[in-house]
Amino acid sequence: MAYYIYRVFPFGRLEKVTQFDAFPDASAEAKRLRAAADRPADCKHKVIFAESEWQAEDLLSQVRAGDTGVVGDE
Repeated sequence: MAYYIYRVFPFGRLEKVTQFDAFPDASAEAKRLRAAADRPADCKHKVIFAESEWQAEDLLSQVRAGDTGVVGDE
């Protein structure tokens, strides 16, 4: 398994940037990319741990359920 870094654009467009075997390296690179002046304004950089590029893209494409709020907060 590897740590993949992707650029995530609006409308679900994904662009693989690179991959690493260790999280500290992937995290440092993602932070560097996020701080770069030439970063496209409409993208986010995401680090994802997956078995393959296909699985990484599948996980990044899934819609996550929203927070239901505090129980009893009706």
